[in-house]
Amino acid sequence: MKRVIIIVMDSLGVGEAPDADKYGDTGSDTLLHVSEGTPCFNMPNLAKLGFGNIVSDREPGIVAGGKYALPLSDLTGSFCRMRELSAGKDTITGHWEIAGIETPDPFKTYPDGFPEDFIKKFEEAIGRECIGNYPASGTVIIEDLGEEHERTGKPIVYTSADSVFQIAANTDVIPLEDLYSICEKARAMLQGEWACGRVIARPYIKDKNGNRVRTPDRRDYAVSPHSETLLDKIKDSGQTVYAVGKIHDIFNGRGITESVHTAGNMDGVDKTLEAMETVTDGLIFTNLVDFDSLYGHRRDPEGYGRAIMDFDRRLPEILSLMKDEDILFITADHGNDPVHTGFDHTREYVPAVMTGTPIKAGIDLGTRCCFGDLGQTVAEYLGTEPTAIGKSFLKEIAR
Repeated sequence: MKRVIIIVMDSLGVGEAPDADKYGDTGSDTLLHVSEGTPCFNMPNLAKLGFGNIVSDREPGIVAGGKYALPLSDLTGSFCRMRELSAGKDTITGHWEIAGIETPDPFKTYPDGFPEDFIKKFEEAIGRECIGNYPASGTVIIEDLGEEHERTGKPIVYTSADSVFQIAANTDVIPLEDLYSICEKARAMLQGEWACGRVIARPYIKDKNGNRVRTPDRRDYAVSPHSETLLDKIKDSGQTVYAVGKIHDIFNGRGITESVHTAGNMDGVDKTLEAMETVTDGLIFTNLVDFDSLYGHRRDPEGYGRAIMDFDRRLPEILSLMKDEDILFITADHGNDPVHTGFDHTREYVPAVMTGTPIKAGIDLGTRCCFGDLGQTVAEYLGTEPTAIGKSFLKEIAR
């Protein structure tokens, strides 16, 4: 039975998109700058799949001098880079486009914080006053406002350049289930004139040294896709759609037959391996969030680079569990260059590498016009109805 595994290395862009200037992202190149900023950086297993051969507009290969490029005859995978068709540079739009739908209008953002009339109604709904309500880094704002929150019980609310309403709380002050309930009320309210792409629960604790540390119990509450996605089509065909990590939240559960949350990248790899042992058909769809949340947003190139190397070391475990009919795709949903200014996503091309017995190795698929080419390829391989956007490249790589 045919099976596809898609792993999203969240935010691993491979160079500024042609319209990056419209987003203030000229010069962004997540993987290049991460590799340059990490001592002894290496990614031998990803390079073997073709990561080092992806063309950059600024360098011959992803990193300076094509350092990780290999002869095509030595590759075990095929590769391309993909340009985003949708407007914006958001997690939701990136994943939805991979799954075959375009978002022509970007989600509404709140660069000056959310309107006071919304905040007032929200406070009435949850029975508490809030503090914050401005764009901020999550790790910074819990330090700036943590003491007041812990003294008063007022949740910390904040946003970013993305369409997000984030709610942070110390779980000793607001228990986790209460925080989730508060987020669910926000999700129900953030519609229409107050439209927002995601509400995110950001729980934290104080460790034994008094440091405020975010926990892995983050939860995303997203809007539902505006039309059918690849996930719906696979599910409707009677096949499995197994979501690992925040995939369930990004699609608001739509088109998913089974799901599991994760506590970071390595747990995401573990849960993917467990799924590969039990899921016999359809799609295993994994998001590895740490690249974005722990290192991209915190502008930590060395931490990002080490996270890539950690994943690279685990890649042989994934490859070892692949069956004869399996295809593995590794891609991203947007960029988040940790050397770029600010703390937000960057408008970049994303990589796509693929491997498996059914496909040829060493094929350079060039630059694809939308992320949806990947989803359309999966749809063709799994025999579902085609997705709304994208051009399948299956015939170019099929053995």
